[in-house]
Amino acid sequence: MSRIPMTLVAAGLVAAASGVAAQDSSELGRSTYHDFRIVTVADGLVNPWSMAFLPGGDMLVTERPGRLRIVRDGELLSAPVEGVPAVLARGQGGLLDVVLHPDFASNRMLYISFSRPYPDGEGAATAIVRARFENDALHDVEEIFVANHLEDFRGRGHFGSRMAFDAEGYLFFSSGERQAPSRGDLEAHPAQDPSNHHGTINRIHDDGSIPDDNPFVGQDGIEPSIYSFGHRNPQGLAIHPETGAIWSTEHGPQGGDELNLIQPGMNYGWPVVGYGVNYGSGSAIHEGTMREGMESPVHFWVPSIATSGLMIYSGDQFPAWRGNIFAGGMAGEQIARLTMDGNMVVAEETLVQRIGRVRDVRQGPDGFIYIAIESRSGDPTRIVRLEPVD
Repeated sequence: MSRIPMTLVAAGLVAAASGVAAQDSSELGRSTYHDFRIVTVADGLVNPWSMAFLPGGDMLVTERPGRLRIVRDGELLSAPVEGVPAVLARGQGGLLDVVLHPDFASNRMLYISFSRPYPDGEGAATAIVRARFENDALHDVEEIFVANHLEDFRGRGHFGSRMAFDAEGYLFFSSGERQAPSRGDLEAHPAQDPSNHHGTINRIHDDGSIPDDNPFVGQDGIEPSIYSFGHRNPQGLAIHPETGAIWSTEHGPQGGDELNLIQPGMNYGWPVVGYGVNYGSGSAIHEGTMREGMESPVHFWVPSIATSGLMIYSGDQFPAWRGNIFAGGMAGEQIARLTMDGNMVVAEETLVQRIGRVRDVRQGPDGFIYIAIESRSGDPTRIVRLEPVD
């Protein structure tokens, strides 16, 4: 059982973004080590969920209603990419993550996660397709994964859906617990039952096949793609570029968002242990915060920040931030910057507050930090980047 380290919190102060075009203006922010400006890269998007950077400078952006968009030379192209699979864009579902194959420059393959509608039109499952991206369109679209969700829990939320390739070419991805109720016999909850994909991190080959050394391969009644289980709704997933460590953030209920270090075959406790409470009433959900055989988070947030995209910085533009973990927050409209000492969080700083609901945070090829924002306040929904200020 892992031990939760104490964390030091340092608050950063940044003014809210104004939506002014990049070529006209930018906003300045301060932090402990780097001052930065917030520059708009593209606006006019609808519910952007994820970003991917192509060789040559283009950016792909998923829009949750079901469109894949291209940002080219600082402009959002009006025509969406053709060939995107049909999605069920209800609740939290739709077109979600997009990642490039590690050999994209030569094979042009990319991967998209989405809420795949059931044939009866009632509900959807977390699914992944791979496709070849050429001439601004998807070709040879192939479905390589569909989650096994239990029939009783086919709602419109908690699809998980973050993806990340490791250095060996394995594709890791998350599947949420689909809002299965956390009451009664907590140990009978679907997230505690690895015969399905509720509340799991998974690992597959780039063609969808199962690695022979996955932790549950060959065990009867367990989904062989599962790498870890007992999660709630992991919507942040990143692999450390130097150590190869697998990090994930997941939504707690009211309080209790978690940062987890993912280990093969481990149980991360939902809903038996945790730090959140029931919405509204504030009544207890869990049997406690720790239990033998269940992994504790490396870090947690109370109150919740509604964790989203996750990134580990390795660029040259912000040298004092190398090795830091950046976690997007929707409820706090912020980014949490976590300073690490090995696998321990030793300090936290809040960047870009009240900027809008942060859906994704990525390091660009230029070393700048890119943020996908969906706004509920009437401000433009947009992509911005953080650039250093001398």
